[in-house]
Amino acid sequence: MILIDRPIWPNHGTVFAHLISDTSTAELHAFATSIGVPQRAFDGDHYDVPVEYVARAVAAGATVVEAAEIVRRLRQAGLRLRKRRGERGVARLVDVELAVGMRGDVDLVLSDRPAPAAGVAAAVVVLGDAAGSLLVVHSIRRGTWDPPGGRCEPGETARQCAVREVAEETGLVLEPSEVRPVGYERVHRPGRSNARPYLQVFRAQLDRVAPTIRPCDEHDDAAWLSPPAFAERCGERFWYPLVERVLRTY
Repeated sequence: MILIDRPIWPNHGTVFAHLISDTSTAELHAFATSIGVPQRAFDGDHYDVPVEYVARAVAAGATVVEAAEIVRRLRQAGLRLRKRRGERGVARLVDVELAVGMRGDVDLVLSDRPAPAAGVAAAVVVLGDAAGSLLVVHSIRRGTWDPPGGRCEPGETARQCAVREVAEETGLVLEPSEVRPVGYERVHRPGRSNARPYLQVFRAQLDRVAPTIRPCDEHDDAAWLSPPAFAERCGERFWYPLVERVLRTY
């Protein structure tokens, strides 16, 4: 069902309502498109709808409810995306394949604030070169193409992990100040306790064009790809919507 609350939320010189589906994000996207709400209004689990669109949404079938009911329905459906003030929700993914034999729910959040340090289990770096190409490596263990990264070692910060993993997987040495937080994944595996649910995403930019990548025992190939080629190779990966937003934003 499509639901909308009353337009009482002020921003950008007007007021907004929240438009949701308590069934699926796909239903929500289809409805928003049908009434002309732009994709940029999507905030992970809802659309921020300007007041002038509200009557159009109701005429198209949206049911008006109170704001508390919006939150309740999202939680009940497992579609609620939690984020901090000032962050941008990219997607709430339910029951996706995280790795071979491993499934879970994932929140993708765009943010220049680091994820809670005590909860970070791993870090990756969206690494670009001076020509605008992006680095991906092919993991032997996972059999997938991904940005360089990996799990944090005991006592290691997310930034230290990112710098170390890039050096180990590629031979490229980054200064800690060159990697900046741009978002995170929050993973939830139903029925399992997870004290460290975050994967921190960093962005870094080189001043060289396509430097040679040193072989390592964790990957069997590496490539510098243009953004369209990157999208073609990695666009089906669950994390891609977050990286795509990072590339448009930072």
